[in-house]
Amino acid sequence: MLYSFISTKAPNFGGLWESQIKVLKTHLFRVIGSQLLTYEEMNTVLVQIEAVLNSRPLCPISSDANDLQALTPGHFLTLEPLNSPPDSDLSHVKLSHLSRWQLLQQMHQSFWNRWHNEYLHTLMQRKKWTKPSSCIDLGTMVLVKNGGVKSFLTPPLNWNLGRITRVVSIKTASSELRRPVTQVCPLPDNI
Repeated sequence: MLYSFISTKAPNFGGLWESQIKVLKTHLFRVIGSQLLTYEEMNTVLVQIEAVLNSRPLCPISSDANDLQALTPGHFLTLEPLNSPPDSDLSHVKLSHLSRWQLLQQMHQSFWNRWHNEYLHTLMQRKKWTKPSSCIDLGTMVLVKNGGVKSFLTPPLNWNLGRITRVVSIKTASSELRRPVTQVCPLPDNI
């Protein structure tokens, strides 16, 4: 088998995965800030961030309108979706009041909020005149963007997935929502 490696000092040859590494580094530096972490603490944060990145939905598992599960990179690693134990929201607690474990959880939650919102924005990009716009058909699986304060309450690794049942009605696991087209992100057609 012949392996093809990218040449040194040419990360632009890596394309998609190098852009994901750049996003990871950018948000990681912002989340950690000036905190000094031990090796174990840094490893814990990186493993939690790895789970966040591997939880992103790639495409629907099936075309069944009642199936609200999406294929994730985590499925290739564990053959099931990645889960996170529920933790209390620590985003509004001062750093001086946190234990070391709570500090790591706050970093994890902060990374999730930053990366989750940026990822949704990349999926919501609209092509104006250069490419024909893809219409959202009935049964299309979408990520539902929660606006305002509610989006910060979404716990890590939990994606609000739904399927279009009518023009702007979305069936989620818990209810049926009405949203404008600008508040939903269709999952990509190709992986």
